[in-house]
Amino acid sequence: MMTTISPVNKTALFNGSCFALITTAFTFAIRAGILQQLGRQFDLSAGQLGFINSMWFLGFPISMILGGLVYHRFGPKRIMQVAFVAHALGVLLTIYAGGYTLLLVSTLFIGFGNGCTEAACNPLIADSYSGVKMNKMLNRFHMWFPGGIVIGSLLSKLMTDAAINWQIQVGIIMIPTLIYAILFWGKTFPEPQTSGAGSLSGNLKAMLSPTYIFLFICMALTAITEFGPQQWVGLIMGSSGASPMLILALVTGLMAIGRYFAGPVVKALGQTGVLLISAIFATIGVYLFSTVTGPLVYLAAVCFAIGVCYFWPTMVGSVAQRTPLTGAFGMSIIGGVGMFSSSIFQPIIGRWIDNARIEMMLKGLSGPALELASGQLTLAKMTIFPATLVVLFLIFFFWQRKILSVSK
Repeated sequence: MMTTISPVNKTALFNGSCFALITTAFTFAIRAGILQQLGRQFDLSAGQLGFINSMWFLGFPISMILGGLVYHRFGPKRIMQVAFVAHALGVLLTIYAGGYTLLLVSTLFIGFGNGCTEAACNPLIADSYSGVKMNKMLNRFHMWFPGGIVIGSLLSKLMTDAAINWQIQVGIIMIPTLIYAILFWGKTFPEPQTSGAGSLSGNLKAMLSPTYIFLFICMALTAITEFGPQQWVGLIMGSSGASPMLILALVTGLMAIGRYFAGPVVKALGQTGVLLISAIFATIGVYLFSTVTGPLVYLAAVCFAIGVCYFWPTMVGSVAQRTPLTGAFGMSIIGGVGMFSSSIFQPIIGRWIDNARIEMMLKGLSGPALELASGQLTLAKMTIFPATLVVLFLIFFFWQRKILSVSK
């Protein structure tokens, strides 16, 4: 008796992927929103908060790499089932955390669930579409990370202003988690489009190409450029004269809009052009964050949003389009190195803030002036990340342009 294979419901799979990414965004935004509350309740230093943040970024690459390794054998459906369990455990353990250690463990679980989402959904979408449409849909999928942060950060601000405790804020994360679980239930997933993309040995061989290695290095810098300032917005910008959560909402709102309309932008500028211009705007944005106060902080936020808007989806799209034989594993490794880079730098940024506070205290500063000066000194150090990317993407722009001209 023949078994009937259900057709692939691209719309349901795409929508499920989007809600899974909204879950990831909520874990990012709400954690950023409650960071100061956690610090006060458990008497944690910025360095300790940095280590808690780093667990979010560490769990992410671990599960992304594992998910990429087993994607074609284990299947995206099962990977998303693991994501659901990890998200649910992470939320519950955070709510009932009694101190520093359990906050580390719960954040690691949440990061693990987030990485599973990227490991399953990026190749799922890349296999569902092709060409410019693939770039457009990847950007629209990744639109929901900043889009979800907008929703999550505004919810966190409203709930904090209403004196609603942080445990209830964390519980909100379960809403999109349950929705994506329902949307993925019983669905058939697409097969790899590129012949050889399902072979792990073929993936590894393709990952040794100069193009992939270059993108690997760039991804580490694009990720910390995007996530460094955003995760610390509450502590760094709290004394700048602008609302930290409104800054986060403005940045991520503009990113969501930009990613929604990414198709025409990528078509007009090409992947390499988009990456180069993004690096220039990101450098300007981070530099302005480190120097301005008051309403001008919102101008800095606009520049920063334009800069980081296309980084992540365009990097993933570049891997899918320029090194297709790396397959799901190649995309998982690229996403993993981005999050691993962020994990490494989170406690470093925390120490930068602690050291900057000491330095500014020795200069006689205290209160809001101390917090602002130490935060801006830290942001000035972060400018090196996007500035380096300007040079690297300028090289990549002419390198890929030369390859294209030779192939013609």
